Amino acid sequence: MAHSAATGRSIPIISPAEGVSEELIRQLVETFYDRVIRDPELGPIFHAKLSGRWSRHLALMVDFWSSIALRTGRYQGKPQAAHFGLDLTPELFVRWLELFEDTAREICAPDVAAFFVDRARRIAESLQIGLGIGPKALRLP
Repeated sequence: MAHSAATGRSIPIISPAEGVSEELIRQLVETFYDRVIRDPELGPIFHAKLSGRWSRHLALMVDFWSSIALRTGRYQGKPQAAHFGLDLTPELFVRWLELFEDTAREICAPDVAAFFVDRARRIAESLQIGLGIGPKALRLP
């Protein structure tokens, strides 16, 4: 537990996800993005944005998921900015989640897959809100 001076309360420190390793994260990321680039809906978007930079993107995504699952803090990117201007739709996020969930469930133990799927859903929701799309996006006048 860590103590917050601002609130005077104890804040539980979340430990790394049990059963997750760097190797598992790498396998999940590489398998998932292999499926993404072959997908008829998502592939063209990723090819257009990341042409010639796939290796760098995969390394960045390994760092991203390592930061989430293992609390390594390696990811220093800005996901909202990276996805801005890609003409994404809620339906594309649904497809992204379907591929991710299928991949996680094939590669990971059930409890670990559930962890990754939960985080992926939260990330997708947050991205959509930030990009102003989807059912929870703010609709300002």
